[in-house]
Amino acid sequence: MTLTLRPAVAGDLMAVGELHYRSRGAAYRDIVPADSLAATTAEMMGRYWTERWSYERDTHQMTVAEQDGRLVGFSYVGPHDPEEPNSAGPDVGELYAIHLDPAEQGRGTGRALMVDALATMRAQGWRRAVLWVLVDNAHARDFYARGGWRPDGTERDGAIAAALTRQCRYARDLT
Repeated sequence: MTLTLRPAVAGDLMAVGELHYRSRGAAYRDIVPADSLAATTAEMMGRYWTERWSYERDTHQMTVAEQDGRLVGFSYVGPHDPEEPNSAGPDVGELYAIHLDPAEQGRGTGRALMVDALATMRAQGWRRAVLWVLVDNAHARDFYARGGWRPDGTERDGAIAAALTRQCRYARDLT
């Protein structure tokens, strides 16, 4: 089996949404109430990514991972919003997402996407990177810690449908 990473194209976005839906459901099933996870469908996620990509494609990079031509993961990076409360400052990139087909976990695909995302952010000239992760998502927090990310002490609340979730920010140096 051959893993390939490539920039996403518009034709990938509905499949990205479907994969995001399945990944989120598996990762958050013990964290977020089922009714909140069910409030968003795979089609809605595909439309979300199609719309978001339409206005961010010039400043953000989505990379898809394919295993023998089948979409198995994606990452999404872009500039960190300096207007955000408790901003991480200038020259900062943000890793907005890494999502995998649930069957792909533990096979190195997430690591490959993270390494690629860090290289993309370095190529943009960013000196530091941040990401947000659910406080209760121990699996993701361990994954990022193994990749050199550390909590920077900043937390916020976010919503997944009607469920309020606590998130913490991780950061790492890119130099």
